[in-house]
Amino acid sequence: MKAVVQRVNSSSVMVDNEITGAIDQGLLVLIGIHQDDTKDQLEWICNKIAKLRIFEDGEGKMNRSVQDVGGGILLVSQFTLYANSDKGTRPSFIEAAKPDKAEPMYEEMIEWFKIKTELNIQTGEFGAMMSVKLENDGPVTIILEK
Repeated sequence: MKAVVQRVNSSSVMVDNEITGAIDQGLLVLIGIHQDDTKDQLEWICNKIAKLRIFEDGEGKMNRSVQDVGGGILLVSQFTLYANSDKGTRPSFIEAAKPDKAEPMYEEMIEWFKIKTELNIQTGEFGAMMSVKLENDGPVTIILEK
């Protein structure tokens, strides 16, 4: 499982010109699910995202989590995180989980955040063409992989 976590002042996602999710301060999380991913990896990455201390404290040090600042999480599925472009110029996505595995895991991640945190959890739409807008804060971008 791979996540690109961006600290944002705001972020939104649109599908067919309609906003499906939007947050103010928080994390935009682009999530890629590998064909071999397990529930243990899902729980690890969700826990890591929820506790990742990348927001500034009163002294300007990155010492607070999204939960500490009462931020939101915008979770967007992105199979292209598993692109392999080692050969040629057209990426292969063979390592990305097929939709019949990836979609239930994505939905499970959404539920994990809703149950385990009190954060505003917003989402994109699995498998849709999406337009994602964000205003980076920092910018701070962290890549997590398990």
